[in-house]
Amino acid sequence: MPRISLPLILGLILSPLPLLAQDTSRIAVISAFEPEWIALQEDLQGAEETVINGNRFISGTLGGKEVVLFLSGISMVNAAMTTQLALDHFEISHIVFSGIAGGVDPSLSIGDVVVPEQWGQYLEGAFARETAEGTFALPSWMSSEFPNYGMMYTMPVEVAREGLEAPEAKFWFDVDPGLLEVARGLAGSLSLEDCNEENACLADPPGLVVGGHGVSGMTFVDNAAFREFVFETFEARVLDMESAAVAHVAYANDVPFIAFRSLSDLAGGGEGENQMATFMSLASSNSATVVEAFLVALPDQ
Repeated sequence: MPRISLPLILGLILSPLPLLAQDTSRIAVISAFEPEWIALQEDLQGAEETVINGNRFISGTLGGKEVVLFLSGISMVNAAMTTQLALDHFEISHIVFSGIAGGVDPSLSIGDVVVPEQWGQYLEGAFARETAEGTFALPSWMSSEFPNYGMMYTMPVEVAREGLEAPEAKFWFDVDPGLLEVARGLAGSLSLEDCNEENACLADPPGLVVGGHGVSGMTFVDNAAFREFVFETFEARVLDMESAAVAHVAYANDVPFIAFRSLSDLAGGGEGENQMATFMSLASSNSATVVEAFLVALPDQ
């Protein structure tokens, strides 16, 4: 019986992916919501699936580009974890993130697809002590560049990356300017859906909006007062639960990043009950449409 060497056994155990997956440079296309992920797979050519730590990664060609599609999982932690997992196991050239979100800018409407130029983690911070006067104050050794919402103060996060002697404090994470210009070139050229499968239709036709700020945190928001605070404090157009975490990971790994977010609701700014359940399928479809058009328009690297 032939003997198998220990190095060979260890190599077989520790090798997580086929060599093809590791050697091919791909664009990571991350979806926050499963229907959008499924919609993107419909046009994917040469699909191959790899499962890593229970997460499914679908490789292939989409819009003429080599991609790997996967779900972020809902929440900042899941999004950061799955993004880093992809970076560790695939040769990733760019990160394209998309999904549904809550609209914060009053000029935007449900169905619009928003592409911010900066993302911040607006719920990263400190809960301050209430004073005898009924206000809230941070300890003397802490400070925040933003006004507080009651006891809540926003703080930057510390980021370590290659080339830095020490971690840097950072709030805003920039989208790659080249990718942003490609997205800007799509504005006005796409036809987006304005009615869902149950024929519930939007009052205004949706469009692609590029620029401004987006913020992300671990909380689903359906509160008009807090929505107004977020708009005024961070000049945010949109809020969600994942994009800034992915932007953080992309920055730490020096990988170009962009995020597309289609508004499924107004984060508490609309009349009556939150409309995410009504328009999330429409918003997902519009986001997938924009992402695929973006991939087609993206120059070959």
